[in-house]
Amino acid sequence: MSRSMKNKTNVRSMALMALLAAIICILAFTPFIGYIPLGFTRATIVHIPVIIASLLLGPKKGAALGFLFGLTSFINNTMNPTPTSFMFTPFFSLGETSGNFSSLIICFVPRILVGVVPYYVYQFCQKLSKKEEISQIGLILSGICGSLTNTLLVMNLTFIFFKEEYALANNKTVSAVYGFILSIIGINGVPEAIIAGILTLFIGRILLKKRGAFIG
Repeated sequence: MSRSMKNKTNVRSMALMALLAAIICILAFTPFIGYIPLGFTRATIVHIPVIIASLLLGPKKGAALGFLFGLTSFINNTMNPTPTSFMFTPFFSLGETSGNFSSLIICFVPRILVGVVPYYVYQFCQKLSKKEEISQIGLILSGICGSLTNTLLVMNLTFIFFKEEYALANNKTVSAVYGFILSIIGINGVPEAIIAGILTLFIGRILLKKRGAFIG
């Protein structure tokens, strides 16, 4: 590839990354769209552009936009907290319960991995299919796995770092808190994953056909 062609491809790649970053910010900071309040927590669709970025631009740029996803969560939970915002920011406290450094791990690590996991899931599916065309099953699984990466890591890290605090914030006993977490995963996380799989299929199928225009 010539230098001019490479530069043109890099510009297109950065332009797409900037567009997806703008979509993440619009979703995150528009009330009731990106982060949907559920009283005790928030449902989200902000991970969808991160998953798409992972598929189109690769795991490095996907991870960068995953970091942005985490940053929007950090800002939202600091500026507009819910009773469980201590999970995502060290700058929120509820009674004797407050966030700490572990909050930053929960807030950023799962979201960064949302930008990494879908890429490798899709590549694995492509290798299994041994076909050149776009793998629809790969797109669906990439969306589902990207979404579940966020949900499962956030909820399980919460159990590891904030088991007692999470139980207190939700009026649960410590012995019952993991059962409650499993119910959140089922009620909140599973529908999020299904929606992510469907949207990734429809959006990804269109954009991957134009992938050469973005990344050469």
